[in-house]
Amino acid sequence: MTHSDDAALRPWQVMLGGICALVLTIGIARFAYTPLLPLMQTQAGLSDAAGGWLATANYLGYMSGALLAASLSSLQLKFRLYRIGVVLALVSTFWMALTQDLATWAALRYVAGLSSAAGMLLASGLVLNWLMRHGHRAELGIHFSGIGLGIIVSGVVVMGLSRLQLDWATQWQFFAAFGLLLAVPAWAWVPPPAIASTASVSAAAGTPSTGAPAAPPAPPAAWMRLMLAMYFCAGFGFVISATFTVAIAARQSALAHTGGLAWVMVGLAAVPAVLAWDHIARRIGDLPALLWAFGAQTLSVLLPAFSDTPAWFLLAALLYGASFIGIVSLTLALVGRAFPANPAKAMARLTLSYGVAQVLAPALAGQMAQASGSYRGALLLTAGVMVAGIGLLVVLMVRERSITAVD
Repeated sequence: MTHSDDAALRPWQVMLGGICALVLTIGIARFAYTPLLPLMQTQAGLSDAAGGWLATANYLGYMSGALLAASLSSLQLKFRLYRIGVVLALVSTFWMALTQDLATWAALRYVAGLSSAAGMLLASGLVLNWLMRHGHRAELGIHFSGIGLGIIVSGVVVMGLSRLQLDWATQWQFFAAFGLLLAVPAWAWVPPPAIASTASVSAAAGTPSTGAPAAPPAPPAAWMRLMLAMYFCAGFGFVISATFTVAIAARQSALAHTGGLAWVMVGLAAVPAVLAWDHIARRIGDLPALLWAFGAQTLSVLLPAFSDTPAWFLLAALLYGASFIGIVSLTLALVGRAFPANPAKAMARLTLSYGVAQVLAPALAGQMAQASGSYRGALLLTAGVMVAGIGLLVVLMVRERSITAVD
């Protein structure tokens, strides 16, 4: 697609291209590993410790991609890197089936993490940039439904192929083939940024072009620091459930057969939730909506900490799927609107904070579980971190109201 084709795209095409990018880079390249891990352990001899290191390699790749995105200012370069990420998602997924060497697997999981950053940050920024340039509502709810769809795909495909008695390597190959279909709209319909013109350059510099309103001033540095701290708390809450939902179920006899179903329910809840959170934010505001989402995710962590009833565990999965996706969508869209000249860079800064929590939290939770024989302590710690995030949101809301009162 050339830059002139950008204007010919329709909103549904841009949204579908972004959704396919997320299903490919997040749902397949990143999350297919979660349901395939038990098969790789039983059939390929992957140990628990090695499985954890592979997960760490993926998170490190994701953080590296976020750091790269945050360091770049050229939207044209980010568009090229996004397309490289699409290719890397396919290659890293297919190659997982061709080896049983742990070092190679680790490298591939790292590359898959890089591709996930391309889908999560660069595609999201490109979609938001296109929406704002063409006068559409600057919301990413529909776009981020691709994360929930990706979780559903990863869970349902593995459950279906396992019933056909297909081994772990064949399932990785199936994911790669399915990913190739997703790559077509992800490549063709995620639009490039506009070529800089005199008017756009002056607008980006803070000088309004003729007949166009001036860009709003960037938020103060203190606002961004609070957002970074809040999003770190959100990342801590996200990764504990994303990493240990199935393990928590397997550890308790009453929940032994609900882990896989709970993972699919996370995705089922995430798909409609993004639209619901957009609607809620339009009615009550972005920060109040984030406050409700944090509350729901905190409850999703507390339920399995205090109950081993399957119904409560599945409810926790639904709350988790509905809340984590809302936090991601609302936060990135809020920051993207605050920095319209280069939303992907601001999103990348936040994602670095989120990613640090993703690296630290699983190791800490694993050590706590190994020492106590239960994940209850890790869940309670996570709930405490989420409560701290709620406190930061309250501070942001107070600051916003004080600024509004002065204006």
